[in-house]
Amino acid sequence: MAVTEDPSAVIHEEPDRALGAGASVDPTRKNAVAAGVLLIVATVASLLSGPFLAPVIGSDYLNAATAHHGQVATGVVLGFIAALASPGIAIALYPVLRRFGEGLALGSVGFRIIEGVFSALGIVVLLSLSTLSAEFVDAGAPADQHFKTLGATMLAQYHGLVDVGLLLAFSLGSLLYYLVFYRSKLIPTWLSAWGIAGTVLLMVAAGLLIFDVIAPLSAAQVALAAPIALQEMVLAVWLLAKGFNRSALLHRP
Repeated sequence: MAVTEDPSAVIHEEPDRALGAGASVDPTRKNAVAAGVLLIVATVASLLSGPFLAPVIGSDYLNAATAHHGQVATGVVLGFIAALASPGIAIALYPVLRRFGEGLALGSVGFRIIEGVFSALGIVVLLSLSTLSAEFVDAGAPADQHFKTLGATMLAQYHGLVDVGLLLAFSLGSLLYYLVFYRSKLIPTWLSAWGIAGTVLLMVAAGLLIFDVIAPLSAAQVALAAPIALQEMVLAVWLLAKGFNRSALLHRP
């Protein structure tokens, strides 16, 4: 007597098979882990680079950059690590997010690549400023305004690239994938809503910097950046511990 297979079992089996339920590893799990690790690397490297780069962006940079060459070099390395890791976050998320909004997912990759470029260019400017500092000290710290004028110009370029261009590119790139997260429910709604709010606050900070309402690295800028910085660490832990919502993946378009 032939045994007829329950059709409903077949229907429910297919999504599981597509997600790798029959396999030992969920294929989306690797993307979640990669994104979580890169979120931590990018944030930690960026935050750690600040104190190391302090001599080259402080008020006495023409003397201090050369006197603390090793410290500045460490900050430069950390800055480049952050510049490479940041685009990798959106790239790691793209294969999953494109199922729920390919245009938004692709846009997030593009803006976060731009963010990495701005970050790298900012570090290059600081390297040039460090060289200028060495020349200034070798020349005996002359009273000539040439060095100070050139140094101030380079420092303004750095702040324009990092404190305005980078912030806007990061905010737009992150906002796009948080919108996909919010719509798809791949992560908890409260976490994606927190990300949207945090990126909007960061865009406000960038706007205030453009119009000189607040100063770069001021308490106001730090306060506006703190919510998204904390959120991204919570997101990283969530992706590493939980991954993406399996129910949302099963009901993807």
